[in-house]
Order: sequence, then structure tokens, then C-alpha cells
Amino acid sequence: MTKSELSSVYRDYIACLNGQDWPSLGRFVHEDAKHNGERLGISGYRGMLERDFAEIPDLSFTIELLVADPPYVASRLRFNCTPKERFLGLDVYGRRVSFAENVFYEFRDEKIVQVWSVIDKAAIEAQLLHPGGRYGD
Repeated sequence: MTKSELSSVYRDYIACLNGQDWPSLGRFVHEDAKHNGERLGISGYRGMLERDFAEIPDLSFTIELLVADPPYVASRLRFNCTPKERFLGLDVYGRRVSFAENVFYEFRDEKIVQVWSVIDKAAIEAQLLHPGGRYGD
């Protein structure tokens, strides 16, 4: 797969997530998928995403940076959302927060087989400490 093709597949994957098109998730996620070292498989991966959307109803993935070097994709995703309850151990409870996720993917057979993800928790903590301020722009 070329860099351009892999970038296109990744953008389609993000559109699938934003559309909550769970029946199509198997087009993008390998049956042996792992997330931060934990084997989830396609059903566990879907369950993780469904929980995310249940806990954050206005969740939307925005690609801020995308680099493809087959079989890998590196992306910085931006979120501006309102978690309903605690999020990452923080007392968010319905407050709007903005943060980024730096994530690396490994593809096999044109599907995601590994995901390594780090969320900028410090950005959320700063917003909770300083309401009305912006962090991470």
C-alpha cells in the first residue's frame, strides 16, 4: 500500500468512527487488533469505541496531523467534547474540554493491527484548574 492509499484508508477509518458505523469497522480493524498492548480483537475494539461514545456523546475525531509510512500511520487527533462523567480519572462531569491524542497505528492486510495511544491529560487538567482558559492550541 502506498503512503497516499494508507492515508486514504485512515481518513475513511476516522469517518467510520465519527459516523459510528460499527458494522463497517471490520473493514478497518484487524481481527487480532491490539490497543496499547492489550489484545482486543474486532469485538473488543468496537466495545471500547462504543463505550467512548456512550461516555462522551458529542465525541468527534478531528485529524490535526497525519503521517503515513507504510505499514505505519502517525496521527495527532484533536477533541473538543463534553464527557458526561469522570474521564481519565478526572472530574469532568459535563464540562467541555479540548485535548489531543498522539496515536500510532500499524496496519496489516490494510487493517489496523496495533494502536499505541497517548492522550494529553495535562491539557484537560489545566482546563479544569483554569475554567475559561484554552490549552493546547
